[in-house]
Amino acid sequence: MKNSKLFDADLIAKYDQSGPRYTSYPTAVQFHEGFGKAEYRAAAEASNTTGRALSLYFHLPFCDTVCFYCACNKVATKDRSLAEPYLQRLYREIEMQSALFDSERPVEQLHWGGGTPTFISHAQMRELMDTTRRHFKLLTNDEGEYSIEIDPREARGDTIALLRELGFNRMSLGVQDFDETVQRAVNRIQSEAETRRVLEEARREGFRSVSIDLIYGLPFQSEESFGRTLDKIIDWAPNRLSVFNYAHLPERFKPQRRISAEDLPVPEEKLRILQMTIERLTNAGYVYIGMDHFARPDDELAIAQHNGTLYRNFQGYSTHAGCDLIGLGVTSIGKVDPTYGQNVRSLEEYYQRIDAGRLPIFRGIELSKDDQIRRDVITQLICNFKLRFDTVETRWGIGFRDYFRKELPRLEGMIEDGLLRMDTQGIEVLPPGRLLIRNICMSFDRYLASDASKGSFSKVI
Repeated sequence: MKNSKLFDADLIAKYDQSGPRYTSYPTAVQFHEGFGKAEYRAAAEASNTTGRALSLYFHLPFCDTVCFYCACNKVATKDRSLAEPYLQRLYREIEMQSALFDSERPVEQLHWGGGTPTFISHAQMRELMDTTRRHFKLLTNDEGEYSIEIDPREARGDTIALLRELGFNRMSLGVQDFDETVQRAVNRIQSEAETRRVLEEARREGFRSVSIDLIYGLPFQSEESFGRTLDKIIDWAPNRLSVFNYAHLPERFKPQRRISAEDLPVPEEKLRILQMTIERLTNAGYVYIGMDHFARPDDELAIAQHNGTLYRNFQGYSTHAGCDLIGLGVTSIGKVDPTYGQNVRSLEEYYQRIDAGRLPIFRGIELSKDDQIRRDVITQLICNFKLRFDTVETRWGIGFRDYFRKELPRLEGMIEDGLLRMDTQGIEVLPPGRLLIRNICMSFDRYLASDASKGSFSKVI
């Protein structure tokens, strides 16, 4: 092994290219409109014979103000009344979706994302959860993974207590950076005090996990300034951290046009920020889970990775690999094996379809056996940093080396560079390869031969 460090600047420079984040395989680039509500209904019916539990994702797209770095599907508005017509349609979609699935299938995982989920009122939060409970079998023993994304600026005095009462036991807090110059540049003014208040309330109310989201590569950031934010967060000791790389793509995401490229840290400074972040978090005892995520050793993500049971979906890393995922709300994506289905992207079209009594799914994909095999390989590598050939062979009835005879030679250079080791038993990703795990997974992605597909992804670092 050439080195045992996670960060290797020379290797990062060599392998820094565009590639998928693999929240799904095939990625959304391959979704097509030949997959619609009829195909989705058939997949749902077939899934009822499996006995799998369910996962529910709700997209609540409204935000009070727009953060200039944001690449999410959102509606920035001061008009809180706009939430009600959206929620009324969401309730109808919940009813339509629930009719497709066996009512006895338990919901082991539930997530409210956005946008800003706490944009809606407390009464609306109650109504949304009550409606969900009427149509799906929510757990009552607090053993599910029920999570919500929180903007601390949108958490009123009793919001956290209400969320705990409704059944949420995990949350992620958006922070990004505490530096005031950076906050002004990205239009997200958020004090340390209001953020810490929400964190402490979550702990008092018994939330089992609190994650904090940071972004590096924002305008006016430096290694020194981001280090100050990081030191404060480490002192707060959250269960998990997500430290995302800002990808400046103003041609695709309109709010980013308010950010001047000249104000962004140069690539060398951005790498120094990343290196410093990795060193400080690992020195503080956090485990690098992969793909921007860190967790304390006793966190469920770290334990699942150690046990080889970690999973990845559209919300990131998860411990519930066996669930069928139902996406609810505008632009949501669901995974009902062996398919992915996505809802329409605009509020207008979402309202039209729901009002007509139609599922709002407009595209997706049914996975071939080859897709499923490659998804299995990529998931094992990106989640657990190791892969046993015999496990894949037994599950899919293939000879691994023969099936991937075209792909395995692509790994030879990575082996020489110390990113991974491979023997007759399998593949093990070494520390320098963990940051570059997307590159390793890309070796097994048959769709990347298309130049059009390659242009759809961000840089790996």
